[in-house]
Amino acid sequence: MSSSDSNIETSSTHSPTSNEEYVEEFLAHLKVERQLSFHTQITYANAIRRFVQQSAPPSLRDITVYDVRDHVSWLRGQDLSPASIRNTLSCLRTFFEFQLRKRRLEFNPAKSVRGPKLAKKIPNVLDVDVTTQLATAESRKEPRHLRNRAIIELLYSSGLRLSELVNLNVSDIDFRAQIAHVLGKGNKTRLVPVGTHAIAALKAWLGCREDFSPNAPLFTGRNDQRIASRTVQDICKKLGVKVLGSNALHPHLLRHCFASHVLESSGDLRAVQELLGHEDIGTTAIYTHVDFQQLAKVYDQSHPRAKRSSNNNNK
Repeated sequence: MSSSDSNIETSSTHSPTSNEEYVEEFLAHLKVERQLSFHTQITYANAIRRFVQQSAPPSLRDITVYDVRDHVSWLRGQDLSPASIRNTLSCLRTFFEFQLRKRRLEFNPAKSVRGPKLAKKIPNVLDVDVTTQLATAESRKEPRHLRNRAIIELLYSSGLRLSELVNLNVSDIDFRAQIAHVLGKGNKTRLVPVGTHAIAALKAWLGCREDFSPNAPLFTGRNDQRIASRTVQDICKKLGVKVLGSNALHPHLLRHCFASHVLESSGDLRAVQELLGHEDIGTTAIYTHVDFQQLAKVYDQSHPRAKRSSNNNNK
């Protein structure tokens, strides 16, 4: 076992008696029962152990809201970003909820503690014409170019995350229904539409491949192995240099473009939320580069108490 594995692979053969043992039991739960990714386990481990070492009283049952608030203040003093502090609070809430289920606490001391506000970063979004140029820039018929075009078309067509794209298998694409079965965050599956141009690009890419099974990776790299995330990022960068004169193009920007363009055309924020696989619609509103005037228009058209008379508008 590597040293990094030992940081999170923990289990308890007896009832925990100290804060450290409570933490180890919880981390074992994340690994064995929830089967979270190694990276996520490390995030939880670092956040909770830091709280126990810096701000927690010796006994778990004595932890109060004030201890959690003091910890937030301490994190501010360490110059942690608002996003990091909010992530720590999320980890602590989950940890305390676990202890509640074990009947070791009577309430969640982190539940009512608010993290610092995040600056609402609106992503840069390419216009439709430029995005179309990106999707059609790969015109050569060699397998590598057919694959690259299919990747760009699918990212923009369906708004996939990079990890979702890389993990697709051939059988995940229903060519007749033009639907992709996507495994998203939290191992949640969702269906997303695949546009006609993306379907055509995928067929061209698969048409140049030799024998493959339905369970084969949809996109492959060297030695017909599943394509690496880094390879997809490099494809986007090189395409950005070719079309935009910049290496700033990345897979997530195409996801931004997908969401923004669909929202601008439809005004249906809830539908875009479902397509992106967001649990919180507030995330969608920030993430999709929403034009406030567009939202206001949708509100005026749909809310029964929002419709204003022309007389009121003229006052």
